[in-house]
Amino acid sequence: MLREFLLPLVKYFTPFNIFRYLTFRSAYAAVTSLLISYVLGPWLIDRLRVLKFGQSVRLDGPQSHLTKTGTPTMGGLLIILSVLISVVLWIDITSKYCWIALSALIGFGLIGAADDFLKIKKHSSDGLSAAQKLILQFIVSTIVVYAIYRTTGPSITKLYVPFFKVHVVDLGVYWLPIAIIYVATWSNAVNITDGLDGLAVGLVIFAVLAFSVLTYVTSRADWSQYLGLPYIKQASELTVFNFALLGACVGFLWFNAHPAEIFMGDVGSLSLGGVLAVLSLMVKKEILLLVIGGVFVIEIGSVMLQVIYFKLTKGKRLFLMAPLHHHFELKGLKETKVVVRFWIVGGIFALIALSTLKIQ
Repeated sequence: MLREFLLPLVKYFTPFNIFRYLTFRSAYAAVTSLLISYVLGPWLIDRLRVLKFGQSVRLDGPQSHLTKTGTPTMGGLLIILSVLISVVLWIDITSKYCWIALSALIGFGLIGAADDFLKIKKHSSDGLSAAQKLILQFIVSTIVVYAIYRTTGPSITKLYVPFFKVHVVDLGVYWLPIAIIYVATWSNAVNITDGLDGLAVGLVIFAVLAFSVLTYVTSRADWSQYLGLPYIKQASELTVFNFALLGACVGFLWFNAHPAEIFMGDVGSLSLGGVLAVLSLMVKKEILLLVIGGVFVIEIGSVMLQVIYFKLTKGKRLFLMAPLHHHFELKGLKETKVVVRFWIVGGIFALIALSTLKIQ
């Protein structure tokens, strides 16, 4: 919005020309969302306390978490609002990719908000049923994936394999259903990981940093050609979106760090997971997201393995508790140590993913 409003005034005030530059707008998108999150955070925490929108902790979870009962939840609203305002201010408003990403963030956020509200209303850790949540996730995923296809065209069905850039698989008609399942799955992966103070949002920060690099280089013809990446001109404004998301997440982490003053709730975790998947689809890094978000993959994998092992062995457990972060808690590690170590692993995964940019 600022770009469209101020650029025509360049002939009267030449410094406004700076709004042409993607790097300038990206940096200030991050600053804007960070400040909004930081300023509105205390107000939102107070309002949620007044409304008694507190977290209901699972009774079958670690006993140390029972002290967190009543902590304000639905903090993901702060992330979504901060991103929305910042993106509208700093993007080129003609960017369809940015509007799709924003729609995904809000769409999955609405599902999470409904789930969180029902949990609060019932004073229980159970909100929407698994079937209800899954149906809603598939509806949002279908809308977003179809929008990406309509915006990009048939080239979107090509799958690029990291480390082996010459290998490109065209999924054709199978791309649409696979992409829908992919987006819904990633939405759940971040949701499952959101079990310790600052864990999920910290890992998302590393993932968004990686995607900020990816969207920037793939949107430049010179860099994408040099690195052997697909050139995606429409991805340029996604860099602004990514930095807005980065600033919002850092601002939220200020209040979500241990001991958390607020939890993101499903409104935050579902929306962040969904938007990471959408970003990967738009810049053709679907497989690479499995590396960037390696900790999320491990977390959701631990839950699946626990369930399978439990059924096969008629009641035995592979882990003390799933997801994996609870296993380490029950092994005696402090919550903060588990979180920081998972962050370190997440940062390493992001670096490994970025190393594929030049590996032929």
